[in-house]
Amino acid sequence: MKVTVIGLGPGGGADLTGRAREALAACDLIVGYTAYIELVKKDFPEKEVLSTGMRREVDRCRAAVEAALTGRDVAVVCSGDSGVYGMAGLVYEVAREYDPIDIEVVPGITAACGGAALLGAPLTHDFAVISLSDLLTPWDLIERRLSCAAQADFVICLYNPSSHSRPDYLRRACGILLRDKSPDTVCGYVRNIGREGEEAHTLTLGELRDTQVDMFTTVFIGSSKTGLLGGKMVTPRGYLQRNG
Repeated sequence: MKVTVIGLGPGGGADLTGRAREALAACDLIVGYTAYIELVKKDFPEKEVLSTGMRREVDRCRAAVEAALTGRDVAVVCSGDSGVYGMAGLVYEVAREYDPIDIEVVPGITAACGGAALLGAPLTHDFAVISLSDLLTPWDLIERRLSCAAQADFVICLYNPSSHSRPDYLRRACGILLRDKSPDTVCGYVRNIGREGEEAHTLTLGELRDTQVDMFTTVFIGSSKTGLLGGKMVTPRGYLQRNG
């Protein structure tokens, strides 16, 4: 009896790792959000599946643990990486309420890595990943994290930059970052990573403040060292500067 938490990578499954594919092939039951179940069903049509809608994360994890306790090998799937804003932590939390089971975490390609590759190489030096969703994190804490990351000159990757209920959060975040960062800071955003309609754009922080994005977008704000090389967003690690 085992629960394996699997990151599917971004988008439509093209970035599914070999290890993730092997884990899906070995399981008896696949549990996940409805949209993610649809992604894996085409490759594993013979598998039994259990899906729920949005904001039913606890229910999904509880169902997975209870199924594992009956002797089944269960896969819990999520997009991106299972441990980066994924289900891995919640599975461990829920499992504490039951008899012990084996839990394995299978990593996947998170949106920060998938989006960075499309933009160029913005994450070659130290970076911070911050979600703008205040569903589980109060906005005042998000604001402090943005401010500290800007003061420390991190490259910043923003998840969940906007939604129907939060249409102005990216603008608010840019306003906070502009207290410590130049409006000419090189930035980028990627929409629909690995999906139909995939697109990537570079622009300045000043321009980003007035840009409309959606929940399928990942945003990158450069450090003071980030620049455009051949039209791509690149943050030098420092090798050439050290040897120059």
